[in-house]
This record gives sequence, structure tokens and C-alpha cells, in this order.
Amino acid sequence: MSTDNTSKKCRCTWAGERPLYQHYHDTEWGVPLHDDARLFEFLLLEGAQAGLSWITILRKRENHRAAFDDFDDFDATRIANYDAPKIESLLQDAGIVRNRLKINAAITNAQQFIEIQHEYGSFSNFIWQFVNHQTLQNNWQTMTEVPANTAQSDKMSRTLKQRGFKFVGSTICYAFMQATGMVNDHTANCFRHAQLIAHKRQQK
Repeated sequence: MSTDNTSKKCRCTWAGERPLYQHYHDTEWGVPLHDDARLFEFLLLEGAQAGLSWITILRKRENHRAAFDDFDDFDATRIANYDAPKIESLLQDAGIVRNRLKINAAITNAQQFIEIQHEYGSFSNFIWQFVNHQTLQNNWQTMTEVPANTAQSDKMSRTLKQRGFKFVGSTICYAFMQATGMVNDHTANCFRHAQLIAHKRQQK
């Protein structure tokens, strides 16, 4: 008999039975994130996901990191300066999402990301203002209750678009908010829902 309790934990239904999904659900999704390099990574990953499943992006994540020169952390300055040869090399990389519009968007978004850092001191200071710098704690009973977008993601999307960002529709912005812990959208029966609430209390 297996002594691994991982599979016995009650999770959000989207985590399913796939180890990659479960690990991401258990360790990253919904954890408040303030590190600019990681926020930038999720901004790029969410943009790459448009029209695709998140499991596809997770499977390509390490390849994506390597292709975008993630030696230690995602460097927006380096990506902002990608030239035509670099773009062509990315388009030949089967390990990533080979979409010219998305690759160009990553470069454009890196440039705008840097501008925001200069203006606000950090991208974290800027992006967390859309939830008043506190995680929005939800109490959904089932995943069918979880919205695809909210007033906050609508405002974030409008603001980012006005600043020149690409692939930042409201649904993408809400997925970003969920991933980076700006909202706690774990269902109430999921073991991570209570853990993240307790973590927030400990930080006060």
C-alpha cells in the first residue's frame, strides 16, 4: 500500500490527477507574489497561454525559461532588447509557443514593464494596487462559481492596454491575478484555501 498522501488531499477540481498540475496547484497557484522577476514570468506565460490550455504552458515552462535567457531570473531589460535574429531563433524553437505575435508581445511588454518599474519603484507596487495591495479572499464552493473576469481584472486590463501592453485581456489578467495570489480562488474545500488564509494572518 502506498504511503503517499499527496493524491488523497482535497484539491480544486482543475488540478486533476496529473502530477505536474498538482504540484503547481499545491506550491504556486494563489501564493501572493511580489518578486518582479516572477511577476514578469507569469505575465509572459499568461500571454503565451492565450488560446491554449495551462497544462500546455506548464509543460513548456522550462523550455520557455531557457529560450528567454532565464539564467537566474527573468530579465525584462534583456528581453526588451531582443532583435530580429533573436526573434527568428525563438520562432524555430519547438520547445516554446512559436507564435510571432506572442513573441513580439513579450518584447513590447518587457519594455512597458521596465517603464512601470521606473515610475512605481517596482512592478509589484503597480500591479497590486488593483486589489488595494491585499489578496482578495473568495469562498467559492465549486469551480463553476469562479468568474473568468472581475471588475478588478477589467480595470487592470484597460490600464495595461493604455500603457501599450499586448495579450492582456481581462480574462488573461484574472488568470494572472489567480496565479500570483492577488486573489485566493481555491475552493473552500481545497486544503490550500485555508493554508493561504492562515499564511496571510501570520504575515500581519
